[in-house]
Amino acid sequence: MMGYPSRQGTWQVIAVAAYIAMAQTPSAAQDGYPNRLVKIIVPFPAGTTADAIPRIVAEKLSARWSQPFILENRPGATGNIGAELVARAEPDGYTLMSSAPPPLAINQSLYPKLAFDPSAFIAISLMAVVPNVLVVHPSVRANTLAELVALAKSKPNELTYGSTGPGGTPQLTMEMLKLDSGATFRDIPYRRGTAPAVIDLLGGRLDAMFVNISDVLPQIRAGGLKALGVSTEKRIAELPDVPAIAETFPGFYSASWYAMMAPPRTPADITSKLSAAVIEALEMPDVNAKLREQSMIVTAYSPADTDAFIKKEIERWRKVIVAAGLKPE
Repeated sequence: MMGYPSRQGTWQVIAVAAYIAMAQTPSAAQDGYPNRLVKIIVPFPAGTTADAIPRIVAEKLSARWSQPFILENRPGATGNIGAELVARAEPDGYTLMSSAPPPLAINQSLYPKLAFDPSAFIAISLMAVVPNVLVVHPSVRANTLAELVALAKSKPNELTYGSTGPGGTPQLTMEMLKLDSGATFRDIPYRRGTAPAVIDLLGGRLDAMFVNISDVLPQIRAGGLKALGVSTEKRIAELPDVPAIAETFPGFYSASWYAMMAPPRTPADITSKLSAAVIEALEMPDVNAKLREQSMIVTAYSPADTDAFIKKEIERWRKVIVAAGLKPE
């Protein structure tokens, strides 16, 4: 008959079990991190600035550690679908998120309930900021912001603009302009991202749009679109003759930005290692040059600075959402 283990045998069993448990924790497993494929979830459609930045950084991380860092686009619900996926991922550093503002700084003020806590993500770095520009089709009889506002007021809710749906920066930035100017525009949402909206804008099927400058700068320079204002605090080098909207409406500011984040509860030793590597990649001359070519402002923020920046963005967009009475569709 099998007897109970001796006191010494009991302690041996406990010690072995404790060792196995420690070996399976993310912190212990990260000693050789990364030692396999790392997936970066982008909660927006492919083919836009949202995946251009992490793709460049991922190449450098792959080269640094001789492990694949791949992007996976999981769009939907203004970023909520991809963000929820990352929020539920194992906090071991092998699933990350590269995100634009909505799931991190906007959706908590727009949706009555989210399936994830935006504040629980662990910041790795705010990688870059991209100015937004207000563009119109050449057929629109307005060559300045003042003329566009006057035209919109003369045709209430007739002029159309493209957006990525409720909570996207194209919509919220236009809502901010509507609040400041008193003009009205009709929202035409594009669930598959800015690319199809820009195509329709170029084709004259839309009148106006707020969009990342990197997505439309060639078309502006070629005359396919008219730029009426940039939504940064001051004019930008790429379009020195285009006024900042803040020159007309003081305090007007909107920019798209892209942050690398880790799932909640990811150990600090993993995120610190990733943060140092991402910042180092962003500061490489060739990476910096590539991003500047796309009109991106490299930030390479520390985790603490990233958290502080996102908190300010949460408050900025909360005010707009409340004032405009926006609701998710």
